Amino acid sequence: MFWWENEFLQVKAGRLFPAGRDAAAIAGGHGTPLFIYGSERIRANFRRLASGAGPSPGREIRICYALKANAHPGILSLLKNEGAWIDAVSPGEVQAAVRAGFPPGRILFTGTSCGTSDFEPLLRRPGLTINLDALEQFPLLKAARDRIAPGRRVRMSVRWNPGLGRGFNPKVITAGARSANGTPVKFGIEPKDVPGLFRRARAAGFDPVGIHQHLGSGWVRDDYPAVLEAVDRIVGLARRLEDEGFPLEFVDFGGGFGARYARSQKPFPVERYLRTLLRRLDEAGIKAPALAVEPGKYLVADAGLVLLRVEYLKRGFGNLFACVNAGTFNTVPRPAIYDTARHEIINATRIDGRPKRKMTIAGHLCETGDVFGIDVRIPEPRPGDLLAVLNAGAYARSMASTIRDRSRRKSSSEILSAAGRNPGGRFPAVRRGPGSLSGPPPVHQRNGMNLFVLFM
Repeated sequence: MFWWENEFLQVKAGRLFPAGRDAAAIAGGHGTPLFIYGSERIRANFRRLASGAGPSPGREIRICYALKANAHPGILSLLKNEGAWIDAVSPGEVQAAVRAGFPPGRILFTGTSCGTSDFEPLLRRPGLTINLDALEQFPLLKAARDRIAPGRRVRMSVRWNPGLGRGFNPKVITAGARSANGTPVKFGIEPKDVPGLFRRARAAGFDPVGIHQHLGSGWVRDDYPAVLEAVDRIVGLARRLEDEGFPLEFVDFGGGFGARYARSQKPFPVERYLRTLLRRLDEAGIKAPALAVEPGKYLVADAGLVLLRVEYLKRGFGNLFACVNAGTFNTVPRPAIYDTARHEIINATRIDGRPKRKMTIAGHLCETGDVFGIDVRIPEPRPGDLLAVLNAGAYARSMASTIRDRSRRKSSSEILSAAGRNPGGRFPAVRRGPGSLSGPPPVHQRNGMNLFVLFM
């Protein structure tokens, strides 16, 4: 058994079977590049996380899905039915969540560099919680509130910066004074300013209901001690605010724990972490009835893949390239953006084939960095073989661009699958366009630009 096999991915007779179907057959019906997501794996990930802390009498655990990871409407609907909340970072994401059926009262909006044009549509959704990322946002929010909903007690919370961050790459460290590469961190409010902001908000007729932190993305086991230090800091802040008479509704510890991207990766101990969060809150006497976390990758990364077709092999200066019919920036941009990002890549047509070669998987964009993997050892593909880039369920399609006019409209489709259903193989479409968050979902539509399908 391969380390990456799960409810969604299996190997049969040397071929890849996502959701119980031959990848080659799916690609034959829909073309490539093709994203496939597994609903059963997403559901299993959510339920494992929801039960991971064990009993939590008197304390609700809110699992706020980081919608920026993947906004596929079918995934949002599935998670809503499982009881998820939403972590949204733009008005468009709020709109997508509401369209999927999430009530505003189950959405937390956290935006950076926000202006009144961002706040105004949010204020038209009573019950939504606005999480302020900067002191300077408060007068803008107040001005928008006084114009849109004068006198309303708007729910707000505060994203503080605990002074330390953690992430798999300097570009995703979101707390502390500076990232590991020296970049100043733009997120969060300094500890000394948080109590004063709570007092200003209450005096202005807002309801400050929670505190929030987010350290960064892609934690592994070695990050656990630093993460716990940040946990102790926010628990101390919660204690201070409650002592000052602020009845907190929630303490939000953010996201950061993710999926396993490589055999050698030592996963972050998520269940142990959740139990520790509950214990720390109890030991400090925190009265807030809810604890929140914001997983994205953890829920959807390993429930997705993208299939690419090999056009030809190229040899040059001792290098061997498998040249495929997609670009990283248009499908799976993480390897091009973050130099430490890795995705497992397999020959879906001949997983155990021979001979195995070390090769670079090259995209079709005019960029030297447009490579899905460097010196990847896989069975040597033939033209027409399918390569599968794994862990493409998060921050892949949602981060894709139209660089070099290799538009997402023209270049990829998405399928959300449920194992063992719809043996006939006909797939109803669930949304149109290039990953748009707007517009009603079509049914049985293929518009020549893109195909979004859900087979159940």
